Amino acid sequence: MSSLSDRLAAARRAGADPGAEPEDPTMLGPAGPTDAAVVPAPAAASGPRRSLGGREDDRIEQLKASVHVELVKQLGPHLYDADMDTDELDQRVRSVLADVLGKQDRPLSSSDRQRVSLEITDDILGYGPIEPFLRDPDVSEVMVNGHDSIWLEKSGRLVPVTAKFADEDHLRRTIDKIVSRIGRRVDESSPMVDARLPDGSRVNAVVPPLAVDGSALTIRKFAADPLTVADLIRFGSLSDQTAGFLDACVRGRLNVIVSGSTGAGKTTTLNVLSSFIPDDERIVTIEDAAELQLKQDHVVRLESRPANIEGKGAVSIRDLVKNSLRMRPDRIIVGEVRDASALDMLQAMNTGHDGSICTLHSNGPRDTLSRMETMVLMAGMDLPVRAIREQVASAVDLVVHQTRFKDGTRRITHITEVERMEGDVITLQDIFVFDSSLGFDREGRSLGRLRATGLRPKFLEKMAYANVTVDPLIFATDRI
Repeated sequence: MSSLSDRLAAARRAGADPGAEPEDPTMLGPAGPTDAAVVPAPAAASGPRRSLGGREDDRIEQLKASVHVELVKQLGPHLYDADMDTDELDQRVRSVLADVLGKQDRPLSSSDRQRVSLEITDDILGYGPIEPFLRDPDVSEVMVNGHDSIWLEKSGRLVPVTAKFADEDHLRRTIDKIVSRIGRRVDESSPMVDARLPDGSRVNAVVPPLAVDGSALTIRKFAADPLTVADLIRFGSLSDQTAGFLDACVRGRLNVIVSGSTGAGKTTTLNVLSSFIPDDERIVTIEDAAELQLKQDHVVRLESRPANIEGKGAVSIRDLVKNSLRMRPDRIIVGEVRDASALDMLQAMNTGHDGSICTLHSNGPRDTLSRMETMVLMAGMDLPVRAIREQVASAVDLVVHQTRFKDGTRRITHITEVERMEGDVITLQDIFVFDSSLGFDREGRSLGRLRATGLRPKFLEKMAYANVTVDPLIFATDRI
């Protein structure tokens, strides 16, 4: 048998001349290719080897396309049959896939076979190249900016990935699959759509002509295991003292607005606040896309509905808030107030439905009330601004404002009491404020935390009517 060095030399010559025969027959033995693979190829051989790798990739892409076509032929409409059991469809796809791959003229290596099987299965049963990221628990958001640009949000930061869709048609098929399963559509006449995945993840899609550089798809993932108050304390979003205070505020039937920017964690905080509601109360939740996961026994979940293809049948958040007042609720929880439903929410808070909670986009506690005024005006009732402010001051007791920091963390920065009218201005009083004077650590993470301002809220008397008291030491400025 020839030496290892002889076999390696022959392998190099064969790489430089693909048509040459190896000088040593033992080159064809099992040890030859393995040994050669661990040695870096010389520069002269790198070009042909890259072209061979490219041809292999092309062959796999062609194989995927042919297998995909064969699957569609054999399974046909079953692939998009909404009434078909998911497990049964999964088994049929995998069975046909194994049969088609077994009939290929050129055999596949085990790794290539596994790769082809996984990618085709993800494409047919899942959502193509983004399916692995939807399975990854560390990914909180998937953003597709055209078929060849995919970004993820991981740990609050944006990162690009190399995965991509084959072309614009491939991306459009994936979007159509998502929206068709819940009876929505997206095309040139209706180029924007909000939808959700079966697990509750929120989906937004925009297609050309509105999306100039190709279809845009954004998926905010739905946590299978919702975060608890203990998780928020561990992450530093709030402290033990503020968690206990918010617990008392919810049990004391205060009306609370959770405010913040997009992606600041408002829905998570709303879910945590909702967990403080006692089990013996009837809760009605109203959302655009059902995300809240309440553990109480007596919960009625309502979800808005957009118009159908004919432009009819839309049911708005405002319609659902009005209807909820006839459902004998103890608590009304609105996932997000963004339009004239603000007026109906204020009416509910002012007519005996204490303890209501909602979220709202804003930059701070004062902006929260300003946006509430603006949205009330959207109802077209032509109310004077002072009357609206009196309604807001009377209805809202507490604003919990949340911010997403540059380091990717999400923190509650203000817990603010809404007091009363003084002239034409609503008086606000900060109970807890985020102290950023501690600066940042070496990795750029904020070391700040919520601290008490030393002021005691006036709504403690209202909480006392619900037999809820708070330790006065919570408001001491030396407490963290």
